[in-house]
Amino acid sequence: MPTQTHNLFGDIPSTVQEELIQILAESGNVRIERIVSDGHTTPQGEWYDQKWDEWVLLVSGGATLLFEGNAAPTTLKPGDHMLIPAHCRHRVERTDTDKKTVWVAVHFEGNKNS
Repeated sequence: MPTQTHNLFGDIPSTVQEELIQILAESGNVRIERIVSDGHTTPQGEWYDQKWDEWVLLVSGGATLLFEGNAAPTTLKPGDHMLIPAHCRHRVERTDTDKKTVWVAVHFEGNKNS
């Protein structure tokens, strides 16, 4: 039985110096996070290369992701979601600067052959 209700948009600071990542729930090989971006991007020349799969849902704001090997970036708007497989190198090229970008990310164990 749930003991407390939380709101995905609650407790977001007015200023977010660094991207805010908060674990909402985790069990075994699954972790669910709320990520709040405010104009944050992946540092130039860096790529995410995770050993786990990540499903992301853009809840508010906007973002642009670039996947290694793709010439064109992928633009996300509220409601868009995607599965980023383990070891799929990617970077965040843009997040909105005029309003907070809120994501829900679900991390789980990738393909054991990855």
